[in-house]
Amino acid sequence: MKIIGLIGGMSWESSLEYYRMINELVKNKMGGLHSGRIIMYSLDFEEIEKMQTAGNWDELTQKMIDCAQTLEKASAEMILICTNTMHIMAEDVKNNINIPLIHIADSTAEKIKQMKLKKVGLLGTKYTMEQDFYRGRLKEKYDLDVIIPESQEDREMINEVIFKELCVGEINESSKSKYLEVIENLIKRGAEGIILGCTEIPLLIKKSDIGIPLFDTMTIHAEAAVNYSIEK
Repeated sequence: MKIIGLIGGMSWESSLEYYRMINELVKNKMGGLHSGRIIMYSLDFEEIEKMQTAGNWDELTQKMIDCAQTLEKASAEMILICTNTMHIMAEDVKNNINIPLIHIADSTAEKIKQMKLKKVGLLGTKYTMEQDFYRGRLKEKYDLDVIIPESQEDREMINEVIFKELCVGEINESSKSKYLEVIENLIKRGAEGIILGCTEIPLLIKKSDIGIPLFDTMTIHAEAAVNYSIEK
């Protein structure tokens, strides 16, 4: 079993779920007392969020590279960045390590393609929704049409709920209702599935909440790591 290196803490709420899911998946696939071989580098999210807000992406990129290299030196055999947003610098991280980086968008796109969907809605932080590193990758590499909420107000609401509620463990029904309204609008615009492109959103929105396929990027990412870890 290969050792999984996790760059976590962004937020620890979702990193906790990564750890749980990876171990459950290993147990389910291998049986007995098996559990995942995992090393986690957990960051202080307060520092990360301040740098994001200030637009210090070069400094954040170097921090992610340093984390990945530290995990590699600690014997990790693959790297997972346990957040969608910080895949902004995924290619830079990949180019500075000698072990595979399991990209969350690639893992998600492969699931979407398996279901033969062409048009999907994307929810996430404002960085993930509005910048091109995620939508552009899905379009260019997988020929997927990715749409986001049309109004700036909706995108700000989604972002605020992530940072002010979900990242601190608050689950509010009023926020869930707002998210479901946004999802319904995406469906009306032709979305055949919805990407939960933030690893905290699955804490709020579940597959049973909507009538079309829901792509929980955190679960998909964890599954991809386990499959790579245990493959012969």
